[in-house]
Amino acid sequence: MGDHRAAAASAKLPIPGKRNILITSALPYVNNVPHLGNIIGCNTPNLLTANFFCMSIIAGSCVLSADVFARYCRIRGYNAIYICGTDEYGTATETKALEEGCSPKEICDKYHAIHKEVYKWFNISFDEFGRTSSPQQTEVCQAIFKKLLENNWLSENTMQQLYCDTCKRFLADRLVEGICPRPACSYDSARGDQCEKCGNLLNPTELLEPKCKVCHNTPRIRDTNHLFLELPLLKGKLEEYINSMSVAGGWSQNAIQATNAWLREGLKQRCITRDLKWGVPVPHEKFKDKVFYVWFDAPIGYVSITSCHTPEWEKWWKNPENVELYQFMGKDNVPFHTVMFPSTLLGTGESWTLMKTISVTEYLNYEAGKFSKSKGVGVFGNDAKDTNIPVEVWRYYLLTNRPEVSDTLFTWADLQAKLNSELLSNLGNFINRVLSFIAKDPGSGYGSVIPDAQGADSHPLTKALGDKVGNYVEQYIEAMEKVKLKQGLKLAMTISGEGNAYLQESQFWKLYKEDKPSCSVVMKTSTGLVYLLACLLEPFMPSFSLEVLKQLNMPLDTQISLSDEKGDVERAKRPWEILPAGHKIGTPAPLFKELKDEEVEFYREKFAGSQADRIVKAEAEAKKVTEKLKEAKISDGKTAKKDRPKKSSEAKPKASAPADAEISISRLDIRVGLITKAQKHPDADSLYVEEIDVGEPQPRTVVSGLVKYIPLEEMQVCVLCNLKPAAMRGIKSQAMVLAASNNDHTKVELVEPPQGAVVGERVTFPGFEEGLPDDVLNPKKKVWETLQVDLNTDTELVARYKNLPFTTSAGVCKVSSISEGSIR
Repeated sequence: MGDHRAAAASAKLPIPGKRNILITSALPYVNNVPHLGNIIGCNTPNLLTANFFCMSIIAGSCVLSADVFARYCRIRGYNAIYICGTDEYGTATETKALEEGCSPKEICDKYHAIHKEVYKWFNISFDEFGRTSSPQQTEVCQAIFKKLLENNWLSENTMQQLYCDTCKRFLADRLVEGICPRPACSYDSARGDQCEKCGNLLNPTELLEPKCKVCHNTPRIRDTNHLFLELPLLKGKLEEYINSMSVAGGWSQNAIQATNAWLREGLKQRCITRDLKWGVPVPHEKFKDKVFYVWFDAPIGYVSITSCHTPEWEKWWKNPENVELYQFMGKDNVPFHTVMFPSTLLGTGESWTLMKTISVTEYLNYEAGKFSKSKGVGVFGNDAKDTNIPVEVWRYYLLTNRPEVSDTLFTWADLQAKLNSELLSNLGNFINRVLSFIAKDPGSGYGSVIPDAQGADSHPLTKALGDKVGNYVEQYIEAMEKVKLKQGLKLAMTISGEGNAYLQESQFWKLYKEDKPSCSVVMKTSTGLVYLLACLLEPFMPSFSLEVLKQLNMPLDTQISLSDEKGDVERAKRPWEILPAGHKIGTPAPLFKELKDEEVEFYREKFAGSQADRIVKAEAEAKKVTEKLKEAKISDGKTAKKDRPKKSSEAKPKASAPADAEISISRLDIRVGLITKAQKHPDADSLYVEEIDVGEPQPRTVVSGLVKYIPLEEMQVCVLCNLKPAAMRGIKSQAMVLAASNNDHTKVELVEPPQGAVVGERVTFPGFEEGLPDDVLNPKKKVWETLQVDLNTDTELVARYKNLPFTTSAGVCKVSSISEGSIR
């Protein structure tokens, strides 16, 4: 993310003699939380036509697609800069501010922070993520306007608009409601721009019985003067640019079709001013009470945000000979980037860096319907984070499903299939097999040291693999240069598949015993492929690549490279030469986790309907929980330590759940425990050995890895008592202390029972109080692993299973400060 404090020191500028690439993604509108459709490509259709201006013209953001291309450019050694930010001016912001009872600036501050946090979680590597409500936006926008005025590309015209005498203001389309004029509809809450019932586009003056949304009085029609950009006069310059650059930049077919549709319709004057308060002021005496129309000022945000990154922004934006501009967007934004924005810049008469390549996506739809910000339908950025499905899985799925030439569909079953069969069984399986075998002790492996590969050039199977991989890498680069991101990802995964086939065909486990030199060739070649895959997949799954580097024991700040100058591409044909013999790898670990059917069904149900539906459902469930807690006479339990209740005499269940019982939360034996003694493990500085009273005749010995997070003392904790005992560095651990961690596991806190909870009492969950726990959980049945994914903390810091609180006789269990964390 951009940081203005460090901008002066870290700002990138074009470098003579290098390939300088300026990348933008359509600025997401700031009036809501971005959903997955925004992140990968387009919003839901807004019925945009050549003669209709959508209020949020930059709404169809493609931040993930642009991020992949920016990361690719960096590993290729290009001098690339990625610019984006929130689009903050216009009617939609004013309307949202009215809804939430605050100022437009407060709305922008709120949602800019939300957007920034969502994109940070998705690992979007902006060089600058700014805002269009900045002073720099006003400065750049007004300067461009003055040039257009000087060059006589602007004209004045009179329009008729609805005016509210009560509010003393002209009303924007969305601030008017009335009866739809279509006889077959007559919907009584149609908006001034569109009827939501019949879908027809409207002008506010067409509405029957119009009302101001603010004061509910009837407005009147009144003349208002505005400034217009004379697009018809700029047609010659524009067509010359389009005809040249659409070929040189390899514009996608959908971009060319959308642009030609506008040109066929005939270019018309376009209004660039509005009767609003929230926007860039028009620096003209006759129009000083107006602001610029969002379609005019929003694309200029790319320029102004770059000026926030560096005061030498003109070296990027007024340098067409040395800078290539790549722009990413959804299909509803194409005309504004191929017709409107270029016309504006051409009209200034200055030497601007105009767009070379445009990457356009169609719509990503959700299950049976469409993603919709306004209706709250689909999975939103913060929802993805809350699922505990890792970010690299989300990125992979969205990119394999990128709607490059036609609409695509998000389904939970498809996400599950791609995770389980492609990431887990193909990619993860290959890397884990290779590194786990090398990590085995000498006699059955290589003691974690990469072996030498004498004679690899003459090993037929290995040489054939090298030829295939080299060919795939060349195809990968060709696809990525043309911004065919989905194809690039597919080719990288094909190399992983070739790696698996190579391992199977070589039968390395037999070679180790029968022909160790050949086995060493296979293993050294395979570790080279592991590193190559980390390089090829870094643009798509950066967190995955970091984990692979960690398991390879390579510095995490290693500059992953796929540069021609360094010979990286040529070396891909000889993967046995990529990593040096004698290098000691790190500790292998599974890279992906299976997504189970029951989890898929849970998520499908959880994200069904709209956000409003989900809130109603959650409130109803919360009400049920509250009633159950009242029935249980749960107090606030502010009992002093000296008056702590005595141990529960019914702590140990007398019966247990049958082995084949359905997996439910009642099968876990979670109890209130009291740590009576804690000390460091004699053989491991990172482990505690605790004695915990869980209401039994003798305390249990528990080993936990909490040393660097929590100073343990005599305190109450929640303890899972029916895990199978396991030895940890020579000491048998007879239970597990439950703790919550944040998303990156840098912070850990204990799940604490309320004061007054009885030592040894069972922690229950509303609706599951009567269920019997297992005596000992069978590791093969994966009961704990299945249930753990739904253990978390909510925004109120309450520990929960799904939406059910950890409950004791004294109240609910909580953590100190980690909201929306994972419990294990």
